[in-house]
Amino acid sequence: MKNYKYAAVALLILISLSAGTAKANGLPDEDKDGVPDQDETNIYRTDPKNPDTDADGFSDWQELTSGFSPHSAEKIKLEDHDLDADGLSDSFELRFHTILDNPDTDADGHPDGEEIKTGSDPLDQSADARLEKRIEINTGRAQALSYFLGGVRLGEFRVSTGKPLMPTPKGEFTISSKIEKAWSKTYGLWMPYWLGMGKFGIHELPVWPGGYREGEDHLGKPVSHGCIRLGIGPAKTLYNWTELGTKVNIN
Repeated sequence: MKNYKYAAVALLILISLSAGTAKANGLPDEDKDGVPDQDETNIYRTDPKNPDTDADGFSDWQELTSGFSPHSAEKIKLEDHDLDADGLSDSFELRFHTILDNPDTDADGHPDGEEIKTGSDPLDQSADARLEKRIEINTGRAQALSYFLGGVRLGEFRVSTGKPLMPTPKGEFTISSKIEKAWSKTYGLWMPYWLGMGKFGIHELPVWPGGYREGEDHLGKPVSHGCIRLGIGPAKTLYNWTELGTKVNIN
């Protein structure tokens, strides 16, 4: 009789567990894929009733945690996938909190990708809603420049900052001038894509009057006279993106 009693209790526990809703992070997870239903519906736009939305053999959780799109049966990274074809990758959509399958999250008539490109807020319909631009420069071993929009890092470039005897100033600065091809009277050379912060600035690898350009091999090494040097390509990209008044943090 005692054994029957234990068996009955065990059966009740099993029924109770099987009838309960699966959970992920303490939240309902109907398809038991590890992603809460509310996140599947509101954030990732995956099917909360299907653990493998794109039917590629990997669960939505596996794909998201490894950086792949759960919306494509092909092996495509979130940074290379654009579900709603709005010009903004799924990776950036998640970081900017825009809607993955809606090309115009704030319904203002401008695609999310266009708004990010122009520095507008894709979550605010107001015509003057802007996201703050910021540049951060690491003068230490990293020798790197990162640029941010609304707190989201858009990219990172290798740089060359000041050598030990002529270090790059540290602190908070503001871009006060932009000159596509600045001339240095002190050193007698050109500094393409100049972004000035007073007596020093950010610019492309310098060019001497005879056409010689400081080599790309200087990037990643602190060898400049105090300015922040960028490589060919990144310098133009940053120049076109940066506005007068952009804040710069150098550490």
